[in-house]
This record gives sequence, structure tokens and C-alpha cells, in this order.
Amino acid sequence: MNKNRYLITRIDRIGDVVLSTPLPREIKKKYPGSFVSVLVKNYTKDIYLNNPYVDNIITYDNEDNCKKSFWELLNEIRELKFTYAFMLLPDERLNYLLFLAGIRNRIGVGHKIYQMIVFSGYVDRKKYNPLRHEADYNLDMLLKIGIEVKDNIPEIFLSKEEEEKASKLRKKVLDSSSKLVGVNVSSGNSAPNLKPEEYKKLIDRLLKDSEFKIAVMDKEVPQIIDNIESVIYPNRSNDLRSSIINFAALDILVSNSTGPMHLAAALKIPTLSLFCPLTACSPKLWGPLGNHSEIILPSEVYCSNQCPGDPKKCDYSKEGGLNSNYIAERLYKFLNNPNY
Repeated sequence: MNKNRYLITRIDRIGDVVLSTPLPREIKKKYPGSFVSVLVKNYTKDIYLNNPYVDNIITYDNEDNCKKSFWELLNEIRELKFTYAFMLLPDERLNYLLFLAGIRNRIGVGHKIYQMIVFSGYVDRKKYNPLRHEADYNLDMLLKIGIEVKDNIPEIFLSKEEEEKASKLRKKVLDSSSKLVGVNVSSGNSAPNLKPEEYKKLIDRLLKDSEFKIAVMDKEVPQIIDNIESVIYPNRSNDLRSSIINFAALDILVSNSTGPMHLAAALKIPTLSLFCPLTACSPKLWGPLGNHSEIILPSEVYCSNQCPGDPKKCDYSKEGGLNSNYIAERLYKFLNNPNY
């Protein structure tokens, strides 16, 4: 029986953490008797709740989002006597914590000087050439120590009680002929996105169809989208786990490339997602995995003539971009596909 103890660290955002979920599963497939822990930020820990492949969750910060003291976190890690640690996001403070915790085998990303100082191992992304999915880059950590990877699909696990809560939400808002369409308007500003006004137009159009019930899935709802008659707002001010349960109630989620898209995909909820082809934002790198999905891209003309080169400044609003009518048409086509 394998007695090794593995620590997977991913101290960034929701989508990144979702794409780390294949690692504990692939470790446990190879070594069922091993101990696997994850270290994540407090607000993303709910992604790993009820995960059968994770024995322990360590939070990098406290509930008030303040970092734990260096020594508090060091002692917490050291007590678990890990033999392997994977640092999926380069971070100097975490690098020294893993070293001082006595973890002999530490693997990070790239050639950071602080990693070299403490003789950490590393995997090299080779400047995204050829471009691969973020989940595959994460899994390279396991290949580094000889664990064969068979599956890169992220997963989120609900308890039976949580599944019943999702079912009750559907029954509460739907009749037998309706589909619950989720729309997530906001994003973390890491990828291009429509203006809220364009999402409002999309919602208004979908509300004209009696087949649809609309749920705006944002935790903080933009003012122009707020309090629309006949629209529900199930995630308003929710904690992440409650929001995850509500995503599980959907028939489809419409959004840009953002954390909620990855939550839906990991729950096997179909997604219709807006993307741009820039390398750092590409669906080849960040697309949903494991669900029925449709990717919407602007025209090649738009990207060659109108692209500002900075995803934070792009809202698809110029000629050749994306708008509510086109997205609605793609949604209808996707839902009418017999493979949906």
C-alpha cells in the first residue's frame, strides 16, 4: 500500500481551482491508500467539499480573507507530514512554507529564482507551445513523479441532500415545459465580456419565450440586470457552496469564460460560453471540460481589425463582434440539437 502523503496547492480563483480537481482523483486511482490534501483559499474550499478523493482541506487564509500567519500555516502543513507537494500557481511565500515544512519532494511551475534557492522541482509550460488545456498543464505535475494520467475532466461532488436542494429549486420555478437558463453577467475581468446592457437585451429576448425561465447567477448583480420581473436571482449574496447547488439546478449556463462556467461544467451542466481566440484567453486553454458545451467566438475580422489586444478592454461591441441576438440564436440552435 502506498503510504505517501500528497499536498496539492492552488491559491487563486474559482476556475483555476476547479481545473485542479482531476489531480486528487488521478493520485487516488494510482495509489488508493495514499493521503491527499488540498491547500486553497478559504472562499474556494467549497469546490472540494464532499470530494471522495480528498482527505483534508487546508485554507491559505481565514474566513475574513486575511492571510494566516506564516508560522500558523507552516505548523498546519508540517503536522501532516507530506511527502509530495505540488504548487500549481507560483508563489514565493508558499514556496518557502513548503520547504520549511520539511516536504522533500516539491514541484512548481517554471524556473523561479525562489524555487531554485530551495531546490524545488518544476514542470515547464514551454510558453504554451503547443497550446494545451490548463487542466493538462496541472496534471503534468503528476507525470513528473511517474503517475500516469488517464482523465483530465474536473468534478464537483454533491451530497444527496444537496442534490435534493437543487431539485427543489427546479420544481419551485419551473413547469413541465420549461428550461431553466442561467445567465452569468459578470466576470473577474480576466477575459473579454459583453457589456451588462447587452446581457439585459439577451434576457429580455429570452423572457419572451414561454419555454424559458431565467436565472441570473451572479452573486453581485449589476444594477441594470437587477430586479427584472420574472427573473430569479438564486445566488445573490450566497456562499460558494450554496451557489454551486444552484448551478446544479440549471439546464444550461450562458456566460463568458469565467469561474461559474467551470463550476457548471464540473457539475455536467451544459454551457454556452463566449471566448476570444487570444492565446491567454483561448478555449483551447480555458474551455469547459466534461459537459455538453458550445463555444462562441467573434469573427476573424473582428479580432484582426477591432481587437484592442487587452482582454480587459474588449466587450465584443464593434462590427464583427458578439451581440444578444446572435447569442440567442446560438442558444436556440444548441438546445434543439438532438445531442444536447
